[in-house]
Amino acid sequence: MTGHHEVTQLGGERVRAFVPTPLPPDPPLVRSGGLEALLESAALALGRLDSVSTLLPDKSLFLYTYVRKEAVLSSQIEGTQSSLSDLLLFELDEAPGVPLDDVVEVSNYVAALEHGLTRMREGLPLSNRLVREIHGVLLSRGRGRDKEPGEFRRSQNWIGGTRPGNAAFVPPPHTAVIECMAALERFWHAKDDGLSAVLRAGLSHVQFETVHPFLDGNGRVGRLLITLLLCESGALREPLLYLSLYLKRNRATYYELLDRVRREGDWEAWVTFYLEGVREVAAGAVSTAERLSSVFKEDRARIESSGRRASSALRVHDALKVSPMRSMSAVCAATQLSFPTASSAMSLLAELGIARELTGKRRNRLFVYDRYLAILNEGAENA
Repeated sequence: MTGHHEVTQLGGERVRAFVPTPLPPDPPLVRSGGLEALLESAALALGRLDSVSTLLPDKSLFLYTYVRKEAVLSSQIEGTQSSLSDLLLFELDEAPGVPLDDVVEVSNYVAALEHGLTRMREGLPLSNRLVREIHGVLLSRGRGRDKEPGEFRRSQNWIGGTRPGNAAFVPPPHTAVIECMAALERFWHAKDDGLSAVLRAGLSHVQFETVHPFLDGNGRVGRLLITLLLCESGALREPLLYLSLYLKRNRATYYELLDRVRREGDWEAWVTFYLEGVREVAAGAVSTAERLSSVFKEDRARIESSGRRASSALRVHDALKVSPMRSMSAVCAATQLSFPTASSAMSLLAELGIARELTGKRRNRLFVYDRYLAILNEGAENA
């Protein structure tokens, strides 16, 4: 049994709310040969991803923008229209005018992830306390700030339809949420069920989405949960696995498989889909890191052979590797170069086709590292 329905009266209607059985699945997952092979290949792909920091001189360069790409994609699944460029512009004080509500949501996602990782590094285990803290940061500004940030819901929610009575899915009554989430927290730290970290993360995601413990932001927190579980378990040293691009591309299948678990207990179909996503996304992240490393080396070589401005241009190039969209004042601050020297160096990068000026202005100009941003933007275009 994957769960049972509790019938309640809400707004004069009879509502059937679904309360999931605690994990792990009972009966246990059918570990067929195909599923075992897929689990092994996903684990290998995760291992390669975990070593990705050796491909880049500074993994923080990759993490900075890769985390922001995930924030954009996860928020797009929920209907926002922000792009990665919008977010990077929003983070520059010199660039007003980007669509505020959407980009604030994406910026909150970055802050929520960074908060969760910081708290875990400080020694706080992944727990309902931490999940509520992350949710509080996620909904701290913009849309959703009136939806009880940081608190488990105290009323019934639903998915699809206009009310619980005609909804596509009704999660547990609010009175069952604390008990459901306490059981899920115990599952996160179970040591006696023989499940690997990657499987535990995949099963936990479905359970979290089924409980739907918050009034808003459940999808984004549920996707973050996968990454946080993998980091806490040691399967990943850095938060480099994000399934949002895979889920965005396969959105209809994703929702259908969540429903199949609830209706039929078909965990195997979900796990197959999820592991294929882990394998695909991990391999894609490794490929992205390799391509970025190659771009950085090629562009550095071109700058080094460009004559007397090369030294200052290399410092500006390093600043653009840290953040691929910069104002000239930010470049000066990052490089400790004078404004004329930094401007001359940036002009060289523009002549070489490495940087491009975005505003067309003579003052307050913004520059983008085109090839870097183009690689990271793949899949994160508005759709």
